[in-house]
Amino acid sequence: MDEPRTIAQRKADTLARLGSAVDCWVPSASAEGEAYLIPLSFVWHEGQIIMATLAASLTVRNVRRAGNCRVALDGTRDVVLVEGPIEIIDSAAIAADIAAAFKAAAGFDPHQSTQNYVYILLTPHRIRAWREENELAGREIMRDGQWLA
Repeated sequence: MDEPRTIAQRKADTLARLGSAVDCWVPSASAEGEAYLIPLSFVWHEGQIIMATLAASLTVRNVRRAGNCRVALDGTRDVVLVEGPIEIIDSAAIAADIAAAFKAAAGFDPHQSTQNYVYILLTPHRIRAWREENELAGREIMRDGQWLA
């Protein structure tokens, strides 16, 4: 097992992963408590996680009701969990720079679909990152929207 990373190194590693990863896992729950988990493509753009999915999806219904979202990047030995409030914007109303960044990262343009898509903009308020048990104690690297390093 490697030595635990400093919080500054975890922040740097997390920003690198956010800048290079394309997919994340999005959990949500219905009003009745039924759990859902789906993979979505995303782009890290100007300090936000930008995702797109079908407007009528259960995930959109669930996160809209909750007003916030949590995402997990892939990997169980290099965990990154991001939580925060969301904004949901119809694909026809999204800013051009956001749409272009998403298309470049995900390789998919919701505007080209015949189905109604929305963008989910997640503003991080809490980020946790750890690799092994020895990093659990210092896993919170952002709290209340402020980096701790």
